[in-house]
Amino acid sequence: MACGALLQRDLWAVLRSRSQLYSSVLFPLMLLAIVGTGVSEGLDPSLVRDGDYATFLVPGVIVMTVLFSSTFSSASFYYDRDWGMLKVLFASPHSPRVILLGKSFGGIVIGTAQAMLVLLVAAVIPAIDLKWQYGVGPGIALSFVAVALLAVFLNGFAQTVAARIRTMQGFHLVMNLVLFPLLFFSGAFFPLDDLPQWLQVLAAMNPLSYAVDLVRAAAYADGATYFGVATDLAVLAVIAPAISMWGIGRHPAYQW
Repeated sequence: MACGALLQRDLWAVLRSRSQLYSSVLFPLMLLAIVGTGVSEGLDPSLVRDGDYATFLVPGVIVMTVLFSSTFSSASFYYDRDWGMLKVLFASPHSPRVILLGKSFGGIVIGTAQAMLVLLVAAVIPAIDLKWQYGVGPGIALSFVAVALLAVFLNGFAQTVAARIRTMQGFHLVMNLVLFPLLFFSGAFFPLDDLPQWLQVLAAMNPLSYAVDLVRAAAYADGATYFGVATDLAVLAVIAPAISMWGIGRHPAYQW
């Protein structure tokens, strides 16, 4: 009940904040339209299928949507702390772990919903040529699994960072410093196959790479993926709940 109430509270907060809701969906679509079309038409990238960079960019944009959403959702911990809401919540009979799980569910649901909305909108754009090599239904389901596991991982990671950073400004600075480099060498913006060996090693150590690879396998690819679907699922299924539980256990809310 407590987790459900906190989830409902965070969902209503996002629905009331129309600027956050619109920007989280419109910015990825603008990136697809401007960067995707610009590279496809201006540079004619021969390393992606048919030189269609806009379609190649879709999985990376999906992962980027989850990343931004998880970062903003996790920042609500600081708002609740500064406004005294967390003290009220922790005064309830529920344990801190239940409260933090409820807050995490909010970030996970919001991030997953926004990313899937971007994917569905991209799928109906005539200029986007998604292959859905396993079929549309299984492809959407596989993309949903990838996005949901990534949202669990990112929310857990954000809580781990919050365990060390006491201010919201510092939190956003560290999150950007860590997550943006991870996004850039995850295969979101360029294929991993022809990268130097040291970058391929870093990509293999990067959790975001497996989410990008899994979404690309479901929606874009018409052949083999970089890591393989089984490997992508296994890695995400292991690290996502592990980091989430680690982040909740170390969250500074236990000290407030």
